[in-house]
Amino acid sequence: MRDFVSKKAKNIKPSGIRKFFDIVAESKDVISLGVGEPDFITPWDIREAGIKAIKKGYTQYTSNKGMIPLREEISKYLKTYSVDFSADQTIITVGASEAIDLAFRAVVDEGDEVLIPDPSYVSYKPCVELAGGVPVPVPCSGKNGFKLTPESLESVITPKTKAIVFPYPNNPTGGIMEREYIEKIIPVILKHDLLVISDEIYAELTYGGKHCSIASFSQMKGRVILISGFSKAFAMTGWRIGFVCAEQEVLSAMLKIHQYTTICAPIFSQYAALEGLKQGYVDGYSAVKEMCLEYDRRRLFMYKTFTKMGLECFEPKGSFYIFPSVESLGMTGEEFATKLLERKKVAVVPGSAFGEFGKYYIRCSYAYSMKNLIEATDRIAEFVRELKQN
Repeated sequence: MRDFVSKKAKNIKPSGIRKFFDIVAESKDVISLGVGEPDFITPWDIREAGIKAIKKGYTQYTSNKGMIPLREEISKYLKTYSVDFSADQTIITVGASEAIDLAFRAVVDEGDEVLIPDPSYVSYKPCVELAGGVPVPVPCSGKNGFKLTPESLESVITPKTKAIVFPYPNNPTGGIMEREYIEKIIPVILKHDLLVISDEIYAELTYGGKHCSIASFSQMKGRVILISGFSKAFAMTGWRIGFVCAEQEVLSAMLKIHQYTTICAPIFSQYAALEGLKQGYVDGYSAVKEMCLEYDRRRLFMYKTFTKMGLECFEPKGSFYIFPSVESLGMTGEEFATKLLERKKVAVVPGSAFGEFGKYYIRCSYAYSMKNLIEATDRIAEFVRELKQN
């Protein structure tokens, strides 16, 4: 019998996160800091809107682009970040994950190179490969907050480079790109005529200031695909609702793929997301604010705790992850995570899951209760002390 599996599917490595947590699933009494999912329940007003939609019999397809009222509210919301995309330049997607896949498949031709900050979210690289492109890591260092620099970009750009992923606030590092740093890399993007795929799913989880979108710069008009969604800030991961915005030519290409694959996002999830925006999300929805304040409290606790352990640790400025280095302990992140799980029953994600430059790091999510965070970090601190004594 012939081999029916495609070469692309064969060559793609399984998710480093899922691979590790298959082991976790078989262990008992484990405290996990591994999953990037809010521990909050979706706010009631949003849940109620979804329930009402089902009760009213709203169980049909919407238009491929998604409900017009929701797209209009998204357009208003983006204006709070000085980003101008109309409802007609927006597609509602099944989570930001679908939007990422659509973006790469719509713009990447065979052999095109796509720059990806390293470390970064696990899906970018395989999605580029599935689209026929070549993912090119851009090394980012904790010494400068895991920011992109003109020098780091220039060092990897070739005549085949077509696009750059711009994933800030960043998973797994918690790094952000403030306005002054974005201004420094825009000339490089323009010089090499690059498209920017800006994943802003953690925009609302920016601490100590307001998120700055690269799409807000006038020079970037026509060369940004903006991706976001409701999973993180609204605690709506299971609703699978996201969106993508772009200029019409690129958006039309994405829409064709969306039509043939997904058709549309679930209608009741769209109604739920719409309620969140209508309840005042644009002006600061109180439930979202409360969650963000709690994440900020946990963030500071985690940063101080890891620093006290003597681990090199960048203070995260966005998302809900912290990314300490374990290199001083003479271990890779994978070695540390494996032994920590075995000896102390705490699960963290090896930094190598997010790229080769995450080799000596671990990712810890603080989207967990303070009780769990305190217990987990107590165990980690004990583990670190034991390693230092040996």
